[in-house]
Amino acid sequence: KGTQANYIKEKFGIPQISTGDMLRAAVKAGTPLGIAAKKVMDAGGLVSDEIIINLVKERIAQADCAHGFLFDGFPRTEAQAVALDQLLSSKQTSISAVIALDVTEEELVKRLLNRGKTSGRTDDSDEAVIRKRFAVYLAETSPVASHYKKAGKFQTIPGEGTVDEIFHSLSTLIDQSIG
Repeated sequence: KGTQANYIKEKFGIPQISTGDMLRAAVKAGTPLGIAAKKVMDAGGLVSDEIIINLVKERIAQADCAHGFLFDGFPRTEAQAVALDQLLSSKQTSISAVIALDVTEEELVKRLLNRGKTSGRTDDSDEAVIRKRFAVYLAETSPVASHYKKAGKFQTIPGEGTVDEIFHSLSTLIDQSIG
């Protein structure tokens, strides 16, 4: 998804918004939200939906988001999706499309193990951890998918094939969604 996100942001001239990156940056910068998030993370907890939504709210208010943006790995829960919809509605806008890349578990494991060889991320080096992440992802994101299916905004495309084939499919869907 990271590879495709880079292509999409280049083609459409929009920023990629990753809540994980934003959390790390807020903690590093010592912002009020970063300080709140750090307390939770240091205690071994999960950062609340409220903190995540406030980070997103601050980020999409920045000038580079005026003509759109690409969320990467967000929203992850139905509560985040509902809060995001409310936030965007208050700004008189909405999600144009939610696109899932359909990739088999075996292919994802292979890709992440390969990424683990160069990324330095220990969670990409252990197959058992990868498989657990996959199961958690499926459990958490199923309600998000259902939420956006009800709104007629959720679509799935094959996430296996060449990078160019996948990008072409994504670009076509995005063009149709924003056109």
